[in-house]
Amino acid sequence: MRLLPRSLLWRTFLFVALLMMLSVAAWFAIFRSYEREPRARQLAQTLVSVANLTRAALISARPEARRELLRDLSDREGIHIYPADAADRVAPLPDRPFLRLVEELVQEQMGPGTRLTLEREGERALFINFRVDDSDEGGFWLALPRERIDRVFPLGWLGWGVAALLLSLVGAWLIVYRITRPLKALVLAARKVGAGETATRLDEGGPSELATVAHAFNQMSADLAQMDQDRALILAGISHDLRTPLTRLRMGIEMAADEGLREGMTVDVEEMDKTIGQFLDFARSEGGEAQQDVDVAALLGELAAQYRRRGFQVEFTVPPAPTFTRTVSVRPQGLRRAISNLIDNALRHAGNQSPVELAVGAAPGEFSIEVSDDGPGIPAEEVERMKRPFARLEAARTNAVGAGLGLAIVDRVARSHNGRLELLPRPGGGLIARLVLPAPDQPPSTAS
Repeated sequence: MRLLPRSLLWRTFLFVALLMMLSVAAWFAIFRSYEREPRARQLAQTLVSVANLTRAALISARPEARRELLRDLSDREGIHIYPADAADRVAPLPDRPFLRLVEELVQEQMGPGTRLTLEREGERALFINFRVDDSDEGGFWLALPRERIDRVFPLGWLGWGVAALLLSLVGAWLIVYRITRPLKALVLAARKVGAGETATRLDEGGPSELATVAHAFNQMSADLAQMDQDRALILAGISHDLRTPLTRLRMGIEMAADEGLREGMTVDVEEMDKTIGQFLDFARSEGGEAQQDVDVAALLGELAAQYRRRGFQVEFTVPPAPTFTRTVSVRPQGLRRAISNLIDNALRHAGNQSPVELAVGAAPGEFSIEVSDDGPGIPAEEVERMKRPFARLEAARTNAVGAGLGLAIVDRVARSHNGRLELLPRPGGGLIARLVLPAPDQPPSTAS
């Protein structure tokens, strides 16, 4: 099974081609079976007729003219006649169904003692034994050319058969291609939907089964798009309704007399505001933003500078230009949102005591952005679960706050770029969150 192609197109085509060749072989076998008896009867009638005519000619001819008669039969008809003797070396008739059938038919008309052979005294021909009259003891051997028994296969038929088979295979390939082409379009559209994009509407023409599948997929895609719009609208309304009282709370907190209470309430309000922002980021579709050429190193440097101005330790060193292709095609706001979430996640779990390091790297066909921290890290068996919405680690990073959507947002951004999110253990402790995205081929390089 490993030798078979994996595509439905070629598997179905090979299966149809095999069925067609087996059908041709079966029809050829049936033709040979039904053609055998008529050909055997024709050959047997020819042998009987030639033997009877030769015997009649010999009987009616004068004794002195028989030699001349035998010479005319040899020259004009290719028929040789030899006296039969008991000492003749005669090969047995080959055990072939066709020859056995010819022998049975000849014996029915000329008597059970009639013999056939294909070789006598080293000469190869079609021999039949007959007697001129009852007084002959051995009789005579009548030799016909082997061409009378050999079947010449017409090459023209072979050519027409091959042409018909090729035309049938081409037709089968076109039929299978028309079936599999809509399936390929369905696969591409499903991949777009899986990446969070809005798939183009599939053609609902063609066979009824494929048209039904395309209609169901189009309906599902439209329903999903409508659900995304409704979700974004609901969350946007909730965020607006929540942020209005949060703004009033901030104003009230500023008027509080207790400074410690004021700082604590301010932190709580800011955390609530960040949580609302994460909900909005998670609900926001990345498909509506067009891709642009972005200088990744400049973007990371800008984000690091923003966090440092806010008092956080975020380090980034611009890599040398010759070792890294700085400009790549991405969705800028989505990428900025993903990197910010990774930095916030690292600061939240590592604290302000150790710096968060940013790095970029390149490999053939892709580039990576790394955010490293000295926090407790994530166990390998929990990595995939932590990419799901609202997932929290129970043991290692239990002091975490937030909605549990940071890594889910990053994973969604990565998949919308046909990339991936990797969560790896950092040597010496901590976590490396690596965002890998496709890019033109470039020399491998890592800088921090």
